[in-house]
Amino acid sequence: MISDSDDIILVTGPTGNVGSEVVKQLSAAYPHVRVRAAVRSLNDAAEVLGLGAELVEMDYNRPESLSKAVNGLNKLFLLTPFESNMVELSSNLISEARKFGAIKHIVKQSVMGAGAEPGIIPSRLHRQAEKSIEESGIPFTFLRPNFFMQNFINFLGSTIKNQNAIYLPAGEGKVSFVDVHDIAAVAAKILFEEHGHNGKSYNITGPEALSYGDAAEILSNELGKKITYVNISDEDARNGMRAMGMDKWFIDSMIELYDISRKGYASEVSPALEQIIGRKSISFSQFVKESIGSFR
Repeated sequence: MISDSDDIILVTGPTGNVGSEVVKQLSAAYPHVRVRAAVRSLNDAAEVLGLGAELVEMDYNRPESLSKAVNGLNKLFLLTPFESNMVELSSNLISEARKFGAIKHIVKQSVMGAGAEPGIIPSRLHRQAEKSIEESGIPFTFLRPNFFMQNFINFLGSTIKNQNAIYLPAGEGKVSFVDVHDIAAVAAKILFEEHGHNGKSYNITGPEALSYGDAAEILSNELGKKITYVNISDEDARNGMRAMGMDKWFIDSMIELYDISRKGYASEVSPALEQIIGRKSISFSQFVKESIGSFR
């Protein structure tokens, strides 16, 4: 079923990596739908200004703002903050959406491994949020992406630029890193054409599994300078994250993620992306080429 011209799609998290791309791709490729971007404050909406979306202020901690954001919408791209209460935040928004009765599809960004039991902290929380959607009775699709390629810029970029090195406790485990542009392309496609995707869960990955050592070699080739991957201990990683001001809950979650990387649990290469959007996913080498200015 193709979306009606009066569909209103609410995009949460529109100022982040994936959310801003979902807004951009929906607005560019599907001009007959209305895209509503939920921002915490209109003063912090620079990332989505000029993308063709209407802006609405929404704060998960203010119920009245949730009602305003979901009023009249037909579809929802759900991307909740990665926080210890993310299940509650998701459930509150879904409850508000159900009150209006018009929502016909939710596309939730989850995480690869969410279906594993009992799961690590991130996957366990995402699965709980998924279950709240399942119990709502609203048609849904769960997107479960692997680690973002953009993390090499946002979280690892400083040491890559300044020290020519990547410091992580990830061993030699391989990861099928995925570009957020690809995640957004899948989300936009499903939001516009929900036929065949109801009740489905898709692992969204890149085209190959790479160790961080492999990634460092690709970065070296593309940047024209030697980038070294240094496999550090969990404790050194914890100390580094503490120095950056991260709290214990977040640090514990990241250490668990690096542990599953070490053990090879993040190496699956899924065909779902190509099956849905009809093209191959972006390779890590292509990502580095297109983002080269961010590494210099």
